[in-house]
Amino acid sequence: MTPAQAELQIDRPRVADGAALWRMARDSQVLDLNSSYSYLLWCRDFAATSAVARDGRGEPVGFITGYIRPDRPDTLLVWQVAVDTALRGRGLASAMLDSLTARTVAEHGLTAVETTISPGNTASERLFTSFAQRHRAPLEREVLFATESFPDGPHDPEVLYRIGPLSAPATAGAADAPGSPGSH
Repeated sequence: MTPAQAELQIDRPRVADGAALWRMARDSQVLDLNSSYSYLLWCRDFAATSAVARDGRGEPVGFITGYIRPDRPDTLLVWQVAVDTALRGRGLASAMLDSLTARTVAEHGLTAVETTISPGNTASERLFTSFAQRHRAPLEREVLFATESFPDGPHDPEVLYRIGPLSAPATAGAADAPGSPGSH
């Protein structure tokens, strides 16, 4: 664990975290920004399948939102990943993803993780590719939503990354290795 990660706690989001999650998504300049209301609901209704990283004062500095797919109850769909600008590049996104996955596997028996990534989002591509490698899990990619699927103007395609079946990480410190994936 890096010194930056040692000072952080990863747990479930609370409704009171919704505003901070919305601000991190806005400030990322990469994520599609949902309404502030949706982040409040997410923290209430999907806390069991989401994660928040807190600094020493208990303030959110990173988050992952996710949900269990209704038609695939063994699959966690990761919706958004964000890390505060000051903490990017320190492996926090990897630590949150590993923590969230371990928790959801234990609590819900999940065997797969999915996410969508727009081409060119290299931080997300590295995050999920290295996650698959650490967990010795196959990774499949396919276009889920093509550019023309989006009704509200130009949008890059969304590529589905499906990782699974999951197995144990290769080593406990793999997420902390130098050059581990950055954050979104």
